[in-house]
Amino acid sequence: MNDDVSAEKPREIAAIDIGSNSFHMVVARVVGQGLQIVSRHKQRVRLASGLDSHQNLDNAAITRGIECLSMFAERLQGFDEANVRVAATFTLREAKNSHVFLQRAANVFPYPIEIIPGIEEARLIYMGVSHTQPGEGKKLVVDIGGGSTELVIGRDFYAALTNSKHMGCVSYNARFFKDGQISAKRFTSAQLAAELKLESIARQYIRYGWNDAVGSSGSIKAIREVLIASGHDDGHITRKRLDTLIEALLTFKHSEDIDLPGLSPDRQPVFAAGLAILSGVFSALKLEKMVFSNGALREGLLYEMEDRFQHSDIRSRTAADLAERYHIDSQHADRVQQVASSLYLQAESQWSSKKEELSVLLRWAAQLHEVGLSISHSGFHKHSAYILQNTNLPGFNQEQQTVLATLARFHRKALKLGEMPDFTLFKSKHIFPLIRSLRLACVLNVQRSDDPLPDVELVVSEDVWTLRFPKTWLRQNRLLEADLIVEQALWQNAGWTLDIAE
Repeated sequence: MNDDVSAEKPREIAAIDIGSNSFHMVVARVVGQGLQIVSRHKQRVRLASGLDSHQNLDNAAITRGIECLSMFAERLQGFDEANVRVAATFTLREAKNSHVFLQRAANVFPYPIEIIPGIEEARLIYMGVSHTQPGEGKKLVVDIGGGSTELVIGRDFYAALTNSKHMGCVSYNARFFKDGQISAKRFTSAQLAAELKLESIARQYIRYGWNDAVGSSGSIKAIREVLIASGHDDGHITRKRLDTLIEALLTFKHSEDIDLPGLSPDRQPVFAAGLAILSGVFSALKLEKMVFSNGALREGLLYEMEDRFQHSDIRSRTAADLAERYHIDSQHADRVQQVASSLYLQAESQWSSKKEELSVLLRWAAQLHEVGLSISHSGFHKHSAYILQNTNLPGFNQEQQTVLATLARFHRKALKLGEMPDFTLFKSKHIFPLIRSLRLACVLNVQRSDDPLPDVELVVSEDVWTLRFPKTWLRQNRLLEADLIVEQALWQNAGWTLDIAE
């Protein structure tokens, strides 16, 4: 009886949101087709307040963040890496020394930290809200964080319009309410700045339309709690109620003096900034009413962890959209992908979760390595790298995009490995086999022929890669043989060894 119960113990998963103002962790059990929240943990870290004028995080902010992750690690003892997902948002996206934070975190926190692009953050927030907020029709989701504000319109679990704007309660507090000073002039400046930030997307969003407006995360939650404590039991945020709240706020001259019902002391310092941003959002998008959802980024991470097929579909749709937009030769891309995957499988015979992820990234890179051809054939590998690094790619985090861009950049021509970017989730030794596999796949398919390639055996001995072809086949394919000899020389210049045998 006890053995049966033990065998059926529900799987537990955890998601952590490394935000600009607070770090959040949520732990859940997978029960049937749903998730049961087991615990929530939150620490006010105010990471964004540690960014200096050169966009470097100061030591005090880094230390606060590391201490918080150390506490979270205590709760996660016994969790496999596959059951924990950690996403860092605006501040670590912006910080030029984010690698210092990640290196120090690795000493106390044994799980990989993904730095996700703003658009990906917006999509995951929408996922979290959609799973926790019932309702039919299109939803507008607004999330005001410490460093950025995400705005998404979608239906069901699909986000149609996604945007991330550089405005948050911590950054706006430092910019407009320095030293805690509050005045009508300061508030109006912050509100207008938020409106101006949204000017570029407001018309598109209003034209697309929505049935319900939903707010998520701390700033909007704090505003809602003040409204409820003020007698608005339904918790709805309306234009009229916001204006009344603004009038009440402006009776105080300093954030430490704010005495509003329902406002917690830890929200006082950034409350004015959050209220100004939300007021700006209401004005720019002509909103009249907003409801609140407890779902946010961390819930989006949880549900996507447990819905891996949907996550795969998102990346498939992303790759297909990009391939169509840049008129990629899909048959050639498929041939390159099959050969590259086969070579990588032979080179990396010992499998692991990291190699599984890298194998998937190699497949996407093979599918998309020629996106730059639509710009120019000359140096198209560099154009491809730029597109893959800087385009919004839903489903991919920042590091994954960097891997795709790196593989595209080094799939042909000289191997200037000194120009490789730094990675945080992977090491160069993880990336080199991907580059080699993709380069060889591209050389072997350079003639873009439908004729099948022979069985090519790859033998790897330390850093020497040997390609074995059927006897006499290379002599019958002299152009390909010449291309392989050129590739051999390029490898040698990079300190790599490629042998060709029959």
